Amino acid sequence: MASAGGLTRRRGAGGGVGASASTGEDGEDASRVSSPAPKPYNDRAPETSYTGGENGHKIAFDPRDISESEERSKQPKLTLMEEVLLMGLKDKQGYLSFWNDNISYALRGCIVIELAFRGRVSMQKDSSRRRFPLADRVIEVIDDNLTGEVLLDEALKMMKSSEKMSVSSWIDLMSGETWNLMKIGYQLKQVRERLAKGLVDKGILRTEKRNFLLFDMATHPVADGGAKDEIRRRVRNVLTNRTVVLPPSQFLPEDMEFRYIRTIAMVCAAYAANVLENALATLGHEARERAFAQVDELLAEYSQWPFGKRTGGAQGIGANLGQVITDEVNKNNDRELQLEVVAACLSVFTRLDSLL
Repeated sequence: MASAGGLTRRRGAGGGVGASASTGEDGEDASRVSSPAPKPYNDRAPETSYTGGENGHKIAFDPRDISESEERSKQPKLTLMEEVLLMGLKDKQGYLSFWNDNISYALRGCIVIELAFRGRVSMQKDSSRRRFPLADRVIEVIDDNLTGEVLLDEALKMMKSSEKMSVSSWIDLMSGETWNLMKIGYQLKQVRERLAKGLVDKGILRTEKRNFLLFDMATHPVADGGAKDEIRRRVRNVLTNRTVVLPPSQFLPEDMEFRYIRTIAMVCAAYAANVLENALATLGHEARERAFAQVDELLAEYSQWPFGKRTGGAQGIGANLGQVITDEVNKNNDRELQLEVVAACLSVFTRLDSLL
């Protein structure tokens, strides 16, 4: 059944025979011809500052460490990619559905969205860009400071060292969706497994070995169910409540920028990745249908820039979202080019079916 947003909903994506996050399901065939990697990006030489100690001796420190710590304190514990992957993983088995062929592409889109939220990339400031569809507008790196997240930093270095390209081009290249052998080196490999290992490091998942017929495979069952429960509650909050209020938590700090826009991006990305069903499993049939109708509307409204005017979705669900989103945009009116990147990625998600 095709949704209004152009995505095909595959019910029960979380069930079915599984394959591990560690296998090469991201289109990452080891036998493929690899092109030379993009030219290396050299980090800036570290700057050193000094502060006085109690005994009169100078103590050296890198100012970037302090600014990086301040930035991380305002960032959520989990990235968008990790939240989407966690939503798709089976709690006890620790693997994704074998039949899910959307999630790999959606995760690359989440990488671009996360870089935009963190102020690393934005649309190129060019008035003529409005002549092109959102997904075809060129993005550029505006801050090359590393984020501390391996996948984000790898993507950031590639974008910094390469020619400027559009949102859809970057998502295609990082997914390996290209016939240009010279650009295969831009593909981000083993994304699912690397995200899962990152969640293991954060104490959310654990690693186990499981036997699947003729081979052993690493799986990543949930170790701390609090993170996944919080994501599910947030999804249901946005898709079922008339008034959406997002309580602060370690996964969504109160002083974090774009709390509501980020949550909507996560919900739409999970929908595109075909894992949203897992967060709505406790709802009845009619409530699930209303929730899917709601996310269709959200995807349509926030895949354009400026964001669509909202007066409440199906049966008045999320009637306050339009105002809180407007408040977030107005509070950060110098970040419009970065929010335009978010809208562009969501516009790519609306045509995910035709891209796969």
